[in-house]
Amino acid sequence: GLNEAGNDLEAVAKFLDSTGSRLDYRRYADTLFDILIAGSMLAPGGTRIDDNDKTKMTSHCVFSADEDHDTIRNYAQVFNKLIRRYKYLEKAFEEEIKKLLLFLKAFSETEQTKLAMLTGILLANGRLPAAILTSLFTDNIVKEGIAASFAVKLFKAWMAEKDANSVTSSLRKANLDKRLLELFPANRQNVEHFAKYFTDAGLKELSDFLRVQQSLGTRKELQKELQERLSQECPVKEVVLYIKEEMKRNDLPEPAVIGLLWTCIMNAVEWNKKEELVAEQALKHLKQYAPLLAVFSTQGQSELILLQKVQEYCYDNIHFMKAFQKIVVLFYKADVLSEEAILKWYKEAHLAKGKSVFLDQMKKFVEWLQNAEEGTIPFKLTVFSSLLAIPF
Repeated sequence: GLNEAGNDLEAVAKFLDSTGSRLDYRRYADTLFDILIAGSMLAPGGTRIDDNDKTKMTSHCVFSADEDHDTIRNYAQVFNKLIRRYKYLEKAFEEEIKKLLLFLKAFSETEQTKLAMLTGILLANGRLPAAILTSLFTDNIVKEGIAASFAVKLFKAWMAEKDANSVTSSLRKANLDKRLLELFPANRQNVEHFAKYFTDAGLKELSDFLRVQQSLGTRKELQKELQERLSQECPVKEVVLYIKEEMKRNDLPEPAVIGLLWTCIMNAVEWNKKEELVAEQALKHLKQYAPLLAVFSTQGQSELILLQKVQEYCYDNIHFMKAFQKIVVLFYKADVLSEEAILKWYKEAHLAKGKSVFLDQMKKFVEWLQNAEEGTIPFKLTVFSSLLAIPF
């Protein structure tokens, strides 16, 4: 029947539709999919059982098709139509693709390419779940470099149908976003190798995606370790050394560190529930850790992120609403925040959260900074200390 239909894929789809009413595809699903993809039944490992018997093979299959995207997309439509018609084949088809991925070593390079294109197209249109890609992490195809090469072709086909966001979103949902390095042997499982390999292959979007995911994972681990060290009241010098080593080892920029450092510092204490007492407690606590924050706020971007984090924290924790200005001034005095950063935050870089309250709190201090900058007031914070009611 398939041979009679020839290259007319509409005829193939109709033949499969009508045959399903006579045959129970449940019993023959794996055989059916073997034939449609490889042209004959496959033995364990991927060799063709009927390789020498041409009467039991068909040349009208994915592996014998032209190696171009449109042709393989037409074959994908055959599978879509068949599974829409016989819904019970859905799970069997997923298992078939997972099996074929394990057999990649037995297929020729062009057969691997066509299977990669077919899989990518079917992933793009939702016929297959991204979880099937776990088969690519098998040692024998990873060591040979087949897994990474196959993945590149698959992702290209996927992105030709949709876009990079479709790919990355599906990978996240399947919890595969942090496993992409497993496409490579253990001695090459690093971000640099992955990024170069995928960028050279024209998939820079996935290189960038992996960098972001790895960075997020690293930050979570760093935050967890920092929290532990702060709760144990480790000396500031030791904490600084640890953070700098982690930044260097994981290529973390300063702006990425300052925010989580603030979070850890604020989580390291049990805060008083009384508003009139919490400000004093906060200033005492933050004064202790100001030298630590100063080390990692040497860039304008880092300072702005810290200011926004302070603003967000004071807004989300109502007892801190009136403490915002005092915290900022403390950080200014301790060389954590610069005059330029505070003015930029005030003029344009503040968040919407509690905007009117915090800008009003900061108004007089900002005016003082501007006047001091213009030289109309001696540039000494002591002039303003009584107004701010902070002991200097």
